[in-house]
Amino acid sequence: MLPAKLTGRLLLNALRRVHHGANYHCVYSLSNCFLNTGGGRTRDALHSDSSVLRRVFHSHSANRPLLRLHETQHYGRRSFSLSAATIVNSAPAPVQPYLRLMRLDKPIGTWLLYLPCTWSIALASDPGCLPHLGMLTLFGTGALLMRGAGCTINDMWDKDFDKKVARTATRPIASGEISRMQALVFLGGQLSLALGVLLCLNYYSIALGAASLSLVVTYPLMKRITYWPQFMLGLTFNWGALLGWSAVQGSCDWSVCLPLYFSGVMWTLIYDTIYAHQDKEDDVKVGVKSTALRFQEQTKPWLSGFAVAMMSGLFAAGVNAEQTLPYFAVLSTVAIHLTHQIYTLDINKPEDCWKKFVSNRNLGLLLFLGIVAGNLWKERRETLLQNEEAFR
Repeated sequence: MLPAKLTGRLLLNALRRVHHGANYHCVYSLSNCFLNTGGGRTRDALHSDSSVLRRVFHSHSANRPLLRLHETQHYGRRSFSLSAATIVNSAPAPVQPYLRLMRLDKPIGTWLLYLPCTWSIALASDPGCLPHLGMLTLFGTGALLMRGAGCTINDMWDKDFDKKVARTATRPIASGEISRMQALVFLGGQLSLALGVLLCLNYYSIALGAASLSLVVTYPLMKRITYWPQFMLGLTFNWGALLGWSAVQGSCDWSVCLPLYFSGVMWTLIYDTIYAHQDKEDDVKVGVKSTALRFQEQTKPWLSGFAVAMMSGLFAAGVNAEQTLPYFAVLSTVAIHLTHQIYTLDINKPEDCWKKFVSNRNLGLLLFLGIVAGNLWKERRETLLQNEEAFR
């Protein structure tokens, strides 16, 4: 049995630790200790202590949202995990609206912009070699900056629309956290950094990359004038399928780059049409257009057609790039993934649309690994051919 005086001291020490930044696990365990001792403590006293602790936790977490805590169900332990949203929330308060403006808390868009670049870089690599790590890093940085710039431009154009939609009303420009002038200055900074990345490439690639800027600026306007803004997004988001090859080889091999680019555009029509079904009711209210509204209940047949076109383009790119068995084996897996994605899609359930949408990151990574494996297999095939010739 703990004397009341000793219990009070322990509680006071615990509160002091929280105030000075002690970790949550220590106080959590101490609270459990109080609750489990039982003797000498009334139910009301325990409830009072618990209320105090909850108020301290709430105050402390509001000021320092560093990490999200997850308690395991099997062992009762707490572990720490990082996410993009957590990193943004842990940034200084004045910086957070700008990070949310460039969607740093939602990295799926950056992945979908980056992955076609990785396909192209991997296809352009020498037989038997891994993709150039420095080039992958450079394009990853560029994808992060250009996706942020695109989102900034989009939110500047869509400020009045975003205010009318619950999902977008809290965006920094729509909510008034950032003015259009501040966003314009921030956009200039992002584009300047992206230009620095572009200038690290060869002259051919610099010119090719600069040519995509018109698509980046005009894409957000397309939803006002056509039911095919997803097609314009595809042209914009898959420019890296051209740029990656030219950055490695010095210029584009159009027999490979064009089918790859075409496949990327078809892929974007698939995943962004699925994404657009989440907002179709709000889109009708505010008067913007999308392929989701264009296709409606015929969405699945349209997506199936895009999937066939995508796979045809990937097959043609692989043949022209002299890809090998692992690449074509992975293509069959990609086809199965697309088929399952489209067949099981429920266009009237936003949560299912989101789940299918984000699964495309895994599809893109799978294709990248298939290209890498197929490229490494080339060395083995060439070695076998040389050995056969030597024995003739």
